[in-house]
Amino acid sequence: MHPRSEGHQRCFVFQLSVNPRARIFGYTDSYGNLVHHFDLPSRHDQLTIISDALVNIDAQPSVPELMGYESWKDLEQLIEKNDYWDMLMPSHFARSSPDLEELAIEIGVHERKGRSPLAFLRDIVSGVHQSFSYVKKSTAVNSPIEDALRSRQGVCQDFAHIMIALVRNAGIPCRYVSGYLCHSSENAHPAADGATHAWVEALLPGIGWIGFDPTINRLAGEKHIRTAIGRDYADVPPTMGMMKGKAGTQLQVRVRVTPSQAVLPPDEEFAADEEWSQFLEETQQTQLIDAQQQ
Repeated sequence: MHPRSEGHQRCFVFQLSVNPRARIFGYTDSYGNLVHHFDLPSRHDQLTIISDALVNIDAQPSVPELMGYESWKDLEQLIEKNDYWDMLMPSHFARSSPDLEELAIEIGVHERKGRSPLAFLRDIVSGVHQSFSYVKKSTAVNSPIEDALRSRQGVCQDFAHIMIALVRNAGIPCRYVSGYLCHSSENAHPAADGATHAWVEALLPGIGWIGFDPTINRLAGEKHIRTAIGRDYADVPPTMGMMKGKAGTQLQVRVRVTPSQAVLPPDEEFAADEEWSQFLEETQQTQLIDAQQQ
């Protein structure tokens, strides 16, 4: 949940609150992601995690419109000199399959056909975007890409995993990016409505890691807020943990991304959301009961 500070993005303020209260420890994982860890050994009926951040993103450097075909050789030399093995090999969610190979042929990205690495990537972004419909809750966080490949619908996570698998098959290092998408009311996209977002970054010679968003069919830019990178979603879920005991669970998630000069109170806008306000009310009632019992 903690936005990264690197390149053209800076996280000025980050606040994390947990209820029931717990001591929170932080560390940086092997991909440079900021991870916060806590334990709740006492019995509890509900866990609420609220994070707030103030992030600044400068204008992104322009990506050239054209790149020579000889860049494939430059890319191969770049890979030989550095360790990009984990971003080239199949991963838990991003791996090849007969359905993926059929899609590659369908959108014309099963071979280079005289295209430069950049042109090849642009065709993959466009092909994946046009081949699938964005449908909320059409897949789950643990759904394999075959589910989206067969139904031809999915969420941003599926768009990203499918593109990553296609790009890696072509010998281009590619990684998963988890974060948020800031949008205006005029050009709002369902993918940015109250949830985290996902896109990909591919490595190009002479340029570096470039972000591509197949869900909205464009390059990642000033509206994309990066929180974590990994091989796929399995490396960077917003929350992950274990629970001991026998109980049913229900997850409620709410995201707000808005232009601001300072961190806003967490309930200023959320309180207007009927589903979220009910969730907060249940939390307050639980706290009141616990206080009375003590």
